[in-house]
Amino acid sequence: MIFKIVHAPEWAAVDGDYAGSPKDGADGFLHFSTAAQLMGTLIRYYSDTDDDLVLVAVNEGALGAALKYEPSRDGQLFPHLYGVLPLDAVQWVRPIARTRDGFALPDLTA
Repeated sequence: MIFKIVHAPEWAAVDGDYAGSPKDGADGFLHFSTAAQLMGTLIRYYSDTDDDLVLVAVNEGALGAALKYEPSRDGQLFPHLYGVLPLDAVQWVRPIARTRDGFALPDLTA
């Protein structure tokens, strides 16, 4: 499974396949993280956001050849989707809680 961090109002407005955030559009692909990369992504890119984030869990096998792992932050390979996210690939969507020290991820296994 791979994960997409999305602002809740943006996800609530999805009607059909998800085309990504404005940042995704500017970069030409949808940014995802593996479970091990999630906290680093949250801290680096979302520390100054409100409490409106959701975590979208995606079955990477359903994305086919449009999903590519490419070097990014610190040379790590990050999943990038070149195309829209079909909603039938989404396994679940859960809120990401803010804590005094940062973020608390939901259970990633179920």
